[in-house]
Amino acid sequence: MIAKISLFLLWFFVWLILSWPPEMKDMISAVLVSLFVSYMTVDLLLQPSGRSPSKKGGIIAGVSRALWFVCYALVFTWECFKANIDVAFRVVHPRLPIRPGTVKIKVALRSDIGLTFLANSLTLTPGTTSVDVDKDGGYIYVHWLCVKEGEQGLRVVGRFENILKRIFE
Repeated sequence: MIAKISLFLLWFFVWLILSWPPEMKDMISAVLVSLFVSYMTVDLLLQPSGRSPSKKGGIIAGVSRALWFVCYALVFTWECFKANIDVAFRVVHPRLPIRPGTVKIKVALRSDIGLTFLANSLTLTPGTTSVDVDKDGGYIYVHWLCVKEGEQGLRVVGRFENILKRIFE
């Protein structure tokens, strides 16, 4: 019960910070949204880690995962912003190269939800689309607007993957 209340308070304060300065309508929205998000994420955030059966879930694990999720949202927003600027420049300046291609990237994520978040994050980032996920082989296939030799998209995928490991595995 304490874990559920802690998650509610965490989401409540995140909502208030994002809507600063709070007004009464923001407080009411914060309570309603925080209750809903806490209800939807409590099992996900308080479950034991999938990699280590000896690890116990609990309030510390739940709050840690929630904080990492907030961090992930900030990193995703920043990467999405940079990708929007890059795609906009490529549209406005036709001399910038466009070399579309599909890249096979090795990933360490194994949980279904972790892989789904990674694939969706890549698809929502302009200039990339997740084409396929090979869970057994540990690969994700990503179509890039401009494939750069040597980079293979590891930088962008790595930023998302490192945080998603802390949340979902």
